[in-house]
Amino acid sequence: MIRIANAPVSYGVFELARPDLVALPEGEELARWISEAGYQGIDLGPVGLLGRGEQLVDLLQRHALELAGGWIDLPFAADDDDFERALAGLDDVLDVFVTAADTDPVLAPLPTIADSGSAARKARPGGAPELTLRGDDWARFADRVNIVTARVRDRGLEPTFHHHACTHVETPEEVDALLASTDVGLTFDSGHLLIGGGDPLPDFRRWRDRVNHLHLKDARTQVLREALGSDDPMRSVWEKRVFVPLGEGDLAVADLVDEIIASGYSGWLIVEQDVVPRSAADVERARDEQIANRDALRRWFA
Repeated sequence: MIRIANAPVSYGVFELARPDLVALPEGEELARWISEAGYQGIDLGPVGLLGRGEQLVDLLQRHALELAGGWIDLPFAADDDDFERALAGLDDVLDVFVTAADTDPVLAPLPTIADSGSAARKARPGGAPELTLRGDDWARFADRVNIVTARVRDRGLEPTFHHHACTHVETPEEVDALLASTDVGLTFDSGHLLIGGGDPLPDFRRWRDRVNHLHLKDARTQVLREALGSDDPMRSVWEKRVFVPLGEGDLAVADLVDEIIASGYSGWLIVEQDVVPRSAADVERARDEQIANRDALRRWFA
């Protein structure tokens, strides 16, 4: 069973948004757009965007959507005090997922754990060997992932870990290390893998047994190369639209989707296309592109 979802970041990355230029759509509007486009699920976005408790349940039911997952980043490589402060807020976020899971969805939502990255990683999207954690630093990172994994499972939920640009799990080497050092499932993100130097088809085959969540996105790797010389490479990567509609970037979309289906994968497939809109027209463009992305998948998922 594969169900198709969409994510709020496809209409605007909230952390990089410019409220002086454009207002991003609110949760009610996002849910309506995503439902009308034919998606079955929605990612959480910033906690509170879709509401909490009964408000969240009501919104999902009114728009015939299920909660698919949601981003939770923690500073796994930070000092002990910073990590412990972040960990203290984890249960409050997990309450949202428990509420959605208690509605008896077809597929339960997966808290999507990720690293918060660092200034050095944000200055070098795509990663670099000298930025990779090794030895005791990596062992501490992996131990913390295992702590969070156990905390999520204690709440009756199954976690997944998202490899992501500008974090300490970005390159294929770093994903391999994560999988070797933990038992957490993997969110396979085709777009972030491309800009992290990976090759989606063979990498999916190699990691398939650990993949329990999918983010399908297309990317133009040339944008990454152009952004590395800017003053703010991470923002530049997103603003220059490194992520594009399915079929317009470097991803062999049909080959990967065929492989996913042939592998017997069962779970959420979340279409993501992180954008940073700078005008109301950009928001409308994002809406149109997510309709097109859903239509592109009807060949496999009518």
